[in-house]
Amino acid sequence: MVRCISLDRDCADICTQAARLLQRKSEIAHQYLLLCEEICRMCADECGMHQHDHCQKCADACRQCAEACHAHHELITQD
Repeated sequence: MVRCISLDRDCADICTQAARLLQRKSEIAHQYLLLCEEICRMCADECGMHQHDHCQKCADACRQCAEACHAHHELITQD
């Protein structure tokens, strides 16, 4: 469960930062959602391996978040 807890914490931090960037309409917000999607999928996969009810709920929430990020992210480009 150590990796699970570590990914949960990373996921929460990254999702919080993504929300902050979106709220202030940062020019990199939609690019940052690529990272948010990635960590949410990692967290969902890890939590989904554990049969605890809270882990299954976390996995479901992370999958939903990953899909929302996927629907709104943009590719990282350099001008």
